[in-house]
Amino acid sequence: MARPHGNMPPVRRPKNAGKTLLRVVGYAGKLRIQLILVAIGLIISSGANVAGTYFLKPVINRYLVPFIGQEQVDLSGFIRILLVMAGVYLAGVIASYGYNRLMLNIATRSLKKIRTDLFSAMQQLPIRFFDTHTHGELMSRFTNDTDTLREMLGNGIPHFISSFLSVSGVFIMMLVLSPALTVLVLFMLAIMLFVVKTVGGKSGLYFKKQQQELGRMNGYIEEMIEGQKVVKIFSREKRVNEDFDALNESLCEAATNANSFANVLMPIMGNLSYLHYALTAVVGGIMAVMGVSDIGTLGAFLQYTRSFSQPITQISQQFNSILSALAGAERIFALLDEPKEEDHGTVTLVRACRGEDGTLSESENGPLWAWKQPTDEGYRYIEVLGDVRLENVTFGYEENKIVLRDVSLYAKPGQKIAFVGSTGAGKTTITNLINRFYDIAEGSITYDGIPITDIKKPDLRRSLSMVLQDAHLFTGTVRDNIRYGRLDATDEEVEEAARLANAHSFIRHLPQGYDTVLTADGGNLSQGQRQLLSIARAAVADPPVLILDEATSSIDTRTEALIEKGMDKLMAGRTVFVIAHRLSTVRNSNAIMVLEHGKIIERGDHDSLVADKGKYYQLYTGSFDMDLD
Repeated sequence: MARPHGNMPPVRRPKNAGKTLLRVVGYAGKLRIQLILVAIGLIISSGANVAGTYFLKPVINRYLVPFIGQEQVDLSGFIRILLVMAGVYLAGVIASYGYNRLMLNIATRSLKKIRTDLFSAMQQLPIRFFDTHTHGELMSRFTNDTDTLREMLGNGIPHFISSFLSVSGVFIMMLVLSPALTVLVLFMLAIMLFVVKTVGGKSGLYFKKQQQELGRMNGYIEEMIEGQKVVKIFSREKRVNEDFDALNESLCEAATNANSFANVLMPIMGNLSYLHYALTAVVGGIMAVMGVSDIGTLGAFLQYTRSFSQPITQISQQFNSILSALAGAERIFALLDEPKEEDHGTVTLVRACRGEDGTLSESENGPLWAWKQPTDEGYRYIEVLGDVRLENVTFGYEENKIVLRDVSLYAKPGQKIAFVGSTGAGKTTITNLINRFYDIAEGSITYDGIPITDIKKPDLRRSLSMVLQDAHLFTGTVRDNIRYGRLDATDEEVEEAARLANAHSFIRHLPQGYDTVLTADGGNLSQGQRQLLSIARAAVADPPVLILDEATSSIDTRTEALIEKGMDKLMAGRTVFVIAHRLSTVRNSNAIMVLEHGKIIERGDHDSLVADKGKYYQLYTGSFDMDLD
C-alpha cells in the first residue's frame, strides 16, 4: 500500500514572521479597550517589581546598617518603608492578575474569530483545493495550529512584553546604582544571548517539523479510521501498523529533538545566571570594602541581577513557543489567503409565475423556476427548462493530463441522458463540469441558452440536484438529513420525498422513525438505506435538473426494482444525467453516451446501440461486470 502522505512539503522557517505576527495582533487589536488595560497592567506590574527592589538600598543603608550595635532603635521609619514596599508589590500582583485574565479573554475571542474566518474561507475554496489536501492536514489548522496560537496570545506575547519591560527597567536602575557593575552584566548578557540564539534556533526548527509530522500522522489516522473495513477485508493490519509506526517514529524524533533543545536551554541559562550572581557579589563586595560603593547599593544591585537574569530566561522560554505558534499561524493564514472559488456570474435562479400574456414575472411562491438575467433595461426572465449543451469541451484536472477531449452533447428539456464506459473514461467529469466544480479550459457549456459561467454558482447548483455514489449523511435526525436538500421543506414534503425514493418503509421501522438520530455518517444503516436517504434528499430539493452518479450502485437489484417507479416519478419532467455501470438503469434513457479515453465514441438509444454491436453491445452482453436484467 502506497503511503498517502509521503509528499508533504519540506519543513521551512516562517517566510515572514513579522508580517504573520502583525496579522495575529490585528485580530487581538479589535479589542482595543481591553488591550489598553493590558498595557497599563503590564507597565504597573513590571514597574512595581523594579521599584520594589530599589527600596532595598534605603532599607539597608538607612535602617539596617545604622541599627547594627544599637540597643534601642526607632522602627517607625523602617515599618513605614516596609508598608510602602508591600503596597508597591501588592499593586504589581493585582496588575499581573488583571492583565493575565484580560489576555485569556482576548486570546479566546481572537481565536474564535480566526476559527470562524478559517471555516468560512474553507467553504469558499474550490473543489480542486480539497483534491490536493488531506482531511488531517486541514484539521490540523483548526486543532494543533490554533492551540499553539492560543498559547502564544494567552501566555507567550504578554510574558514576552512583561519580561522585556522588566529587563529594560532593571537595566536602567542598574546603571543608576553602579555603571561599573553594569558592564559585567552586559558581558554576561552577551553570553546568554549567544546561547539563546544557538540552542533556541535549533529548537525552533524541530518544533516546526513536529507540527508538520503531527499533521501527517493525524491525516493517516483519519484515513485508516474511515477505511477500516477495507483494511480488514485485505488483512492489511500489519502493513497499516508498520506505516503508522514510521509516521509515529518521525513525530517522536522531531518532538524529542525539539524538546531536548528546549529543555537543555533552561539549565544552561540557570547556571549562567548563578555564575553571573556570584561574580557580581564578589566584584561588588570588593568595591564595598574599598569604599567605592555601599552595602545598600550592593544588596539592591544583586537583587536586580537576579531580576535581570530571570526575565532573560523567560524570554528564551517564550522564544520557542512563539516560533512554533508563528509557524502554525502562517499555515492558518496560508489557508485564509488561498484563492477563493471564482464566481463572476450575474444570472440568478428565482421562482416565477406566468401572466396571461405569457410573460414571466418573479413571484416568491410561483410554480415555475426562472433565470433572472440582468439587461440594460432591467431584468429578463427565462424559464428553466433544463436544456444543457456541451460544445467542443476539453478539460483536464492537471494541465498536462487531459480527461475530456472535444466533447459535444446536448440534453433537451425532460430528456434522460446516460453516460457509460470504463472507469476513468470521463463520465463523472462531465457532471462535475455542468455544476462547475471545475471550469473548462476549452469549449462552452450552456444551460437554457445561458453560458453557465454567467450563472451565479449557488443558483446554478440550486437548479441541479446530485445523488452521489458515496452517500454522505450528517449527524442529526433522518428528517434533518432529507430536509438538507431544501431547508424550508415541511414535514409532509420530507415524508413525500421519502415515499418517492421508497425510503418511507424502512424509516418507519427505525427506533424513532423520522426522528431517529444518525451518527458516524449513518453507520447504523445499511449502504442501500443510506443511498435511499440520499435519493430522498435530492427529491425534496425538487430541482429542474437531476444528476445520478452511480446512485443505485449500492442497492441490490430487488431494492432497485422497488424504487424504479419512484425514480421515474422523480425524473418526470426533469432533465436527468445518469452515470451507471448497471445497464438496467440506463436502458430507458433517451440517449446513451459511450465514453472511452475522454471521447464520446458512440451515442444513441439502447436498441440502436445494441443493434450497432459496438462498445455498448460489448458492455451489455457481459464483457464487463454489468447487470443483464
